[in-house]
Amino acid sequence: MTIWQAVVMGIVQGLGEFLPISSSAHLVLVPWLFRWHDPGLTFDIALHIGTLIAVILYFWRDWVNLIRGAFQGTRTTEGRLFWYLVLATIPGALIGLLLEEKAETVFRNPILIATMLILLGVILYWADRRGRKRTDVRRITLGQSLLIGISQALAIIPGVSRSGITMTTGLISGLTREGAARFSFLLSAPVILGAGLIKMPEIVAHPEMVNAPFIIGMVVSALSGVASIGFLLKYVQKKNFLPFVWYRFLLGAVVLVVGARLCGQASFSTVVFKISVDFSKVPTLPKRSKQ
Repeated sequence: MTIWQAVVMGIVQGLGEFLPISSSAHLVLVPWLFRWHDPGLTFDIALHIGTLIAVILYFWRDWVNLIRGAFQGTRTTEGRLFWYLVLATIPGALIGLLLEEKAETVFRNPILIATMLILLGVILYWADRRGRKRTDVRRITLGQSLLIGISQALAIIPGVSRSGITMTTGLISGLTREGAARFSFLLSAPVILGAGLIKMPEIVAHPEMVNAPFIIGMVVSALSGVASIGFLLKYVQKKNFLPFVWYRFLLGAVVLVVGARLCGQASFSTVVFKISVDFSKVPTLPKRSKQ
């Protein structure tokens, strides 16, 4: 991997992790569309460490208060929120462990990713229009937290978007746009941390993998992650998610067009409406390498 590619992928991860556009989809699609060599699992770890740093740095005061509150149980707002975050993390963690193999093989099909981009775009649009948007994150309930946590498990499929599905579910459950975004961002920390810890032994066993692209990708991911968190929290205070919905539609359509040509299909509409599209003809990226 070149330095330039590391910078691009760092920006892609930092923006995609926190904006409702699916970082996992972009990490698959960018190398696929530009025909770059697969950067491998180790580089993915670097990118996710970067976004973990971003969410810790941006919310460091929140985390201090949440950790303090954890020792006071559910008697305080911070204590309740901390333990709600813990409980909401469990469904996604379990599904991630159970379906890790499929996430690295079957789920990496570009046509499936495009379909999920468009489908979740439709659901996000509906939730943003119909959600009651009355509850702030500090008044989130256990039921809302668990519902968001369960929905997060769907993010194992690239194209769904962890932030996208959790914000969508938050809106459906009655959270404000800012409340849904803030809870989604806080919820990302334990998920990213857990995934990183599982993969960390590979880095410890092969320290030579920590090279210049690794470091640069991690730093760029952290910086762009902080920027995207700050941007979205300010943006949703006054505006809706429609631009992100249109972006999901556009990207999904582009991937379907490219996939259609690779499948030998005649047109975009054929791919969209003909359920019998043969996914096996679309070049699916192989299982991720460690390098």
